[in-house]
Amino acid sequence: MMPDHSLRICADRGGTFCDIHASYPDPECEGSRKELVVKLLSQDPANYRDAPTEGIRRILEKVTGQKIERGTRLPTNKIDYIRLSTTVATNALLERKGKKHALVITKGFKDLLLIGNQSRPRIFDLNIKRPDPLYTDVIEVDERVTLVGYTSDPAAADHAVQFDDNGKITKGYSGESSICGIDGEPEIVHGLSGEAVQILRKPDLKTVEEQLTKLYDQDFRSIAIIFAHSYTFPQHEIAVGKVAEKIGFTQISLSSQLLPMIKMLPRGVSSTADAYLTPILKEYLDGFFSGFDEELRGGGKEAHEGRHARVEFMGSDGGLVDLNNFSGLKSILSGPAGGVVGYALTSWDESIRTPIIGLDVGGTSTDVSRYAGRYEVTYETTTAGISIQSPQLDINTVAAGGGSCLTFSNGLFKAGPESAGAEPGPACYRKGGPLCLTDANLMAGRILPDYFPKIFGKSAKEPLDVEASRTKFDKLREEINAHSSSELSLDEIVYGFIKVANETMCRPIRALTEAKGYSTDRHLLATFGGAGGQHAGEIARLLGIKTVLIHRYSSILSAYGLSLADRIYELQEPSSAQYTNESHSSLIRRLDSMEEKARAALRDQGFPDDRIQAERYLNMRFDGTDTSLMILGPSDGSHDFEAAFKNQHKEEFGFLLEGKTIMVDDFKVRGLGKTFDTLGDTVHEELKTLNKRNVEKSKLAHKKRDIFDSIAAGASSVFAGVTAAGGGVASFVTSVGGQGVTLISEEGGSVYTLATDGVGQVTTIAGQQYTIATNAYVQATSSAGSPNAASTRSSFPITLSLVGTIAGVIMGAAFVL
Repeated sequence: MMPDHSLRICADRGGTFCDIHASYPDPECEGSRKELVVKLLSQDPANYRDAPTEGIRRILEKVTGQKIERGTRLPTNKIDYIRLSTTVATNALLERKGKKHALVITKGFKDLLLIGNQSRPRIFDLNIKRPDPLYTDVIEVDERVTLVGYTSDPAAADHAVQFDDNGKITKGYSGESSICGIDGEPEIVHGLSGEAVQILRKPDLKTVEEQLTKLYDQDFRSIAIIFAHSYTFPQHEIAVGKVAEKIGFTQISLSSQLLPMIKMLPRGVSSTADAYLTPILKEYLDGFFSGFDEELRGGGKEAHEGRHARVEFMGSDGGLVDLNNFSGLKSILSGPAGGVVGYALTSWDESIRTPIIGLDVGGTSTDVSRYAGRYEVTYETTTAGISIQSPQLDINTVAAGGGSCLTFSNGLFKAGPESAGAEPGPACYRKGGPLCLTDANLMAGRILPDYFPKIFGKSAKEPLDVEASRTKFDKLREEINAHSSSELSLDEIVYGFIKVANETMCRPIRALTEAKGYSTDRHLLATFGGAGGQHAGEIARLLGIKTVLIHRYSSILSAYGLSLADRIYELQEPSSAQYTNESHSSLIRRLDSMEEKARAALRDQGFPDDRIQAERYLNMRFDGTDTSLMILGPSDGSHDFEAAFKNQHKEEFGFLLEGKTIMVDDFKVRGLGKTFDTLGDTVHEELKTLNKRNVEKSKLAHKKRDIFDSIAAGASSVFAGVTAAGGGVASFVTSVGGQGVTLISEEGGSVYTLATDGVGQVTTIAGQQYTIATNAYVQATSSAGSPNAASTRSSFPITLSLVGTIAGVIMGAAFVL
């Protein structure tokens, strides 16, 4: 019998599929765990209300052996934790379906967010449509604070107001600034950043209550509060927030709490995004929790005794947060972040240190990222026209995925950006959907219906409908040939759409690499997502990448990444200090203090000291500039932030401002609670242990036609095979011109082979950390791009790529030979 609180569940709800990875103690082997995978459509209202809940129900049925009817509240006594990543907030922002909310801002700044920063990203468009602001109404609060002195004062440090440890003034301002209050003698206080703050006018809370009550009577329940200089003096925002809470507002987004950073505009836009998205996220989570017993949310007897299941969420920065710290602002990249963690931790080899490009081809979009030993984080991104300042993994997204609609318009083949999603989905999903990229891969032979999950149709138990795809492609072929001077075959049309999608997917990869000075051919390509393996081989060839890695859990890697992610606790405080030899020790002391607070918070969450790590950052810039860089402290313990800042500034901008003072705008400490010990040998180490064997033609279990770029030149089709069920070896062969031959590696030997697991469904690499589905097949290309079973290294080596990956099958590692 499975012990209580031992089942670990990770669920990633994407735009098309919901992927769930679970593990539980192996009753036959003490100390080890069994793993279970469930994949289902993200939307199937005819069969279930919420996909993650339905997936967890299926898992509980399998591991407990007990029937659980749909619609019943699920018991959580067997669950250790549930980890979720979701695209709910992302979709709400893209579709503009967030919650109605109001902006509460300092008087005189009513139009600040509407005016923006005057950037014109599409200056040559003839019909420019500016995105509408997220808020619905605005109220201005008559309050005002300002800073004492001038930031451009060359003697600012000498003229500055001095305070003692208790915040009392020990030296007044000695510069030429005129200090005067609106309501009489000004009050000067010590700001959080160390700056002297002059309070010109305090808010009249009675008037504010009247203003907020009018909003409440108009059915507003969410507000964003943004006051000038609140990053260093948050008291006015906090006071107004308490008034709003007393009135009954359910969502109050304070900019000083969400993002205590200088620059009112990005702080304000981010706060309105939080007020817009968090209520929608809470509504979804309330619905999710309603599917379980009360102990999941901290109620019931066991919860009061500290034994209830935990629920954790993937944040946009790749770390896990609890329910109290999860918000709309932190969830915008919640979905793809899990995949970045997954491929980074399973593909990186510290001894080789080859950077990795992550290619996540899902049902709705393709997400691209880069990993070179640390997560690349950006602090300001633009999503759906809204510039949001919040720590997020640097992920580029393009609207090209399995569900991207295929259309022919004005003589052009188009893949996306419209998507069929999960409802109705592609034509082959048996719901009357349009032609999509999945249909093209199905027609090209890159998807095998016999091995694809049978979760379609009214019963949610039917396989893919090949004829539906063929019928729609035949109709589209007639339309295309009617507008073409040449007669295109069905294969040429199908592969034409695939080529368009592949080029679209290459675009964000080049933006993350070549646009930043990195050569693509010096990277590995780690591909995952349900459609990743169908495109990885050709994308690698287009980019000159010589190694493609497909993890055993590639089709559910975003869910699997959740099981490897760290629990995060972050602290951030503003600063106005100069980085000098004299100030260095005080800056480090402040980081030390923040680090101890972060470690204490993680200890309170149950992490022992040996599982807690901390990353320390200073947000630095040259004096007189407004572009700061978040600098990670050196790992050698030297605390030489200046050298690290100059190196990064030189790398990103190509120059240094010698002689300029370096300013510190923010302190940041990121506490990490490690959730696993080790992943064992890396894939590169395992690759060295693989055996090589020749394949016997009699052991082929399946042959499938694929379409390659040289088809238009009349080249022979390429076939590939895998071992029969119960076969003794698992190898790959190609068939060129109808004659089977063994694929030859560049080393002069035969292709790498793997031992079967005895049932022929999955072949296993040593340690069972990476497997490859037997319904996969390979493509061999020479440097000319034509099928070739025995090619030597030239500009492109022979490529062994898992192009027949199936979304619902546990998949494995594919390597360039």
